[in-house]
Parts: sequence; C-alpha cells; structure tokens
Amino acid sequence: MALGVGLYFARRAGREVDEFFLGGRSMPWWLLGTSMVATTFSTDTPNFVTNVVRLGGVSQNWLWWAFLITGMCTVFFYAKLWRRSEVLTDIGFYEIRYSGRPAAFLRGFRALYLGVFFNVMIMATVTLAAIKIGGVVLGASKYQVVVVAGTITALYSATSGLWGVVVTDL
Repeated sequence: MALGVGLYFARRAGREVDEFFLGGRSMPWWLLGTSMVATTFSTDTPNFVTNVVRLGGVSQNWLWWAFLITGMCTVFFYAKLWRRSEVLTDIGFYEIRYSGRPAAFLRGFRALYLGVFFNVMIMATVTLAAIKIGGVVLGASKYQVVVVAGTITALYSATSGLWGVVVTDL
C-alpha cells in the first residue's frame, strides 16, 4: 500500500525541489503537524510500551502518555509557526533565528547529533521491531524483512516526496 501511495504522488513530487521536500508549500499546518506526531509512532512503539508496563506496572504508561502534551503542542502550535517561517529544516529555522559562533556550533551539533546519532538509533529500533514482527507474523528471516521493508520504504520516500510520506503517516 505504501509503495502504491509513493507511485501515486511520484509525478507531483518530481516537478521541483519545493514540491518534493515541502509538498509545494500547499499542505495545511494541521496535516503537517499530525504527520510529525504520527511519525513518532512506528513498529517499535508497541514493543516499547509493552516492555515499560511489564517492567514497571501500568502506572508506567505515563512515560509515553506524557508525549500527548508535546504532540498536541506540535500539531496546534509549532507546526503553524514552522509553516509561517517558510524554512525547509529545523536547522534553517536556527539560521534565521540565531547568529554568530554559538549559533553555528548549535547548528553543527544538531546536524550531527540528530542527523547521525539519533537517526541511526531510531532506525535501529524500528528495524529491530520490524524484524521481530516479520519473523513472528510472516515467518520471514531478518534479512528478508530488512531488504523488503527497506526497499519499499526507500522507493516510496524517494519517489513521492513529502506528500507521499505524509499520506502514509496518516
């Protein structure tokens, strides 16, 4: 299904850079914000919640329920401001908001920390969860799951641009 969505939006995304990365700046702020929050829920989330509750009891649900507050802020506050600023990335926001050497350090640090370390950790946990689910539900080997899921994800992301990613998030 995700690959079909990617192919559907491929022509639209191929028009220009703004169309691919920003959806032509035509998406409403609430759709973008909802997608940002939906992106944080993936195959590893049920495993995380189950482990937290198993180890600490039902009261530990507050660890992830607290994200409801930040998620609501993202949808109804930050997404609107982000949209109005017309930047491409959060680093672009820092570029227009802050200046000087400390700002350059912050941009570099965030690029390395979030762009490399944090994304590698997130992709590892999501991939591990997909391997576990694919093994139990489909009887697939870890290599099959990684190759098939990785190929589908790369294809729809690379061809559909932001529109395809947002639609598959929702």
